[in-house]
Amino acid sequence: MHNLSIRGLDEQALAALKARAQQDKASLNATVLRLIDESLCGAGGRQRRRHSDLDALAGTWSAEDLAEFQQATSGFDEVDPGLWKQPA
Repeated sequence: MHNLSIRGLDEQALAALKARAQQDKASLNATVLRLIDESLCGAGGRQRRRHSDLDALAGTWSAEDLAEFQQATSGFDEVDPGLWKQPA
């Protein structure tokens, strides 16, 4: 994926983009990508692949699972000061 900066966008165009994004309940970035796809690839645009392969896992942890995870990762809370020293 690439990034693109758009220069010279006037306030009216930006307001229209923001309004469209809000209407579509989408981010400004997702709205711009969809509009570009539709413009360049026809009314249907390219079908962007929506990743949902982890949806079945969302919200499935029990309190016990959370406690086990927190215990297993508790060492990540400790900072090794030697890793943050500036070289002499």
